Amino acid sequence: MTAGDSDEVAATRVRGWRHAYRGLMPQAYLDGMDVAAEAERQRARLAAGDGSVVNLVAEAEDGSLAGWAAYGPYRDGEARTGDGELYALYLPPERIGQGIGRTLLTEVTARCTVAGHPRMLLWVLKENARARRFYEAAGFTPDGTEEPFEVAGATVPEVRYVRALTG
Repeated sequence: MTAGDSDEVAATRVRGWRHAYRGLMPQAYLDGMDVAAEAERQRARLAAGDGSVVNLVAEAEDGSLAGWAAYGPYRDGEARTGDGELYALYLPPERIGQGIGRTLLTEVTARCTVAGHPRMLLWVLKENARARRFYEAAGFTPDGTEEPFEVAGATVPEVRYVRALTG
């Protein structure tokens, strides 16, 4: 991903949230998401990054953005661990089911393996059945850890998934 991808990544993230989290988060929050503001945050994160977070984009045949994933070291509060973490994986809703998400996840998993991370972890909304099936099909399993995620005054529970990469 480059700074030039920020607008499309932001639009993909916002559309992805609105599609995937409808009924799982406050609708007013989803409706209020601002693509331009998200694009600025994306550019700022890229500019300030230390290289530990990697953003990947998948391009469609016509050159448009087909998906986006971000990963890096697992965040345990403010501490980083030796594990890898998938921070984000979003597709335009019309691209779901075409194998793009699977391809991005496979690439992230391979890169985390090559980097020597013993495990890869990710967080998913507890009630997001589609995402949970997707990650389970890719070999991830819930490890029993749950955390509340606060969104616009509402608590939305997340569950942690893990997949062993080495050993």
